[in-house]
Amino acid sequence: MALKLNNGLLMPSVGVGCWMGLGVASADCYAMVKEALKIGYRHIDTASNYGNEEFVGLAIRESGVPREDLFITTKLDQCDHGRVSDALNESLAKLGVNYIDLYLIHWPQAVISGSSPSDGPCRFSYLSPGRVLQPSESPTIGDTWRDMEKLLDSGRVRSIGVSNFSEKTLTILLEDARIVPAVNQVEMHPLLPQHSLLAFCRAHGIILTAYSPVGKNKFSSDPDVVRIADAHGVTGPQVILSWGVQRGTSVIPKTSNHERLRENMTFIYLSVEEMLVLDRIHEKPGMHRSICGFHSSDLGGSCFGWTYEQLGWSMVEGGVMAH
Repeated sequence: MALKLNNGLLMPSVGVGCWMGLGVASADCYAMVKEALKIGYRHIDTASNYGNEEFVGLAIRESGVPREDLFITTKLDQCDHGRVSDALNESLAKLGVNYIDLYLIHWPQAVISGSSPSDGPCRFSYLSPGRVLQPSESPTIGDTWRDMEKLLDSGRVRSIGVSNFSEKTLTILLEDARIVPAVNQVEMHPLLPQHSLLAFCRAHGIILTAYSPVGKNKFSSDPDVVRIADAHGVTGPQVILSWGVQRGTSVIPKTSNHERLRENMTFIYLSVEEMLVLDRIHEKPGMHRSICGFHSSDLGGSCFGWTYEQLGWSMVEGGVMAH
């Protein structure tokens, strides 16, 4: 199964996500990608910030799968908003490929090491984020997107897009964009279904890709999920991933388990009624929430130096964050 991007390129509906978590050895990513390619995955999603592009590239080369049969996504680090072309070249070298199928702005916030972009290299991490530029400071979202657009003429990328963008930040980007993003990658699962964002992106020809598409298995034992899974003879995560694909989004689950890698590629057809049940799971008391830990639960909320208001996120159900 594949989705057609707004530039005509086909992107496999299911891929393997390479964010392995803090402190996880990159060798684990290498083993996962190598096994995934052996099983039949052809969509690999990584990022400069993950620190494993070299291991992903090694797994790709050792797999023997022709480059033209693969769809490779990587992402621009927050520290690299002012050096887009150079950052792409570094990712290409680490991956050992001549082009990227999809290059994403990882987050809308730009980060620098000191008081100005000329203060030297920034070493962003989730634990030590440097100085986060505010929305009006350069490089702005628009500045970075214009540099992303220039990459298409170089032949080093086939598509460009964004990640962790909301309706608000996409609207800012689209105000002066020459090229509409092909993809917006966000956290998305039945607890955070992104219904409004999905409708917005469809209206603008942008495909949504879900990271954490099974919600870290935090709700696969929900009675409705279990009932649907039992009716089809599959697992809860398979039901959730099938829901994601059937609604026209792509999913990039990750697992180092061989059997789960296979299961994550096996989809079922859900009835209209079953889709509606899954669409509404987030409406159950206490269920509508993000399951990722990079945001704050402070009054008003913040994430990587921007408030939820600046990010276009919202607070629901007594302080639970929603995009």
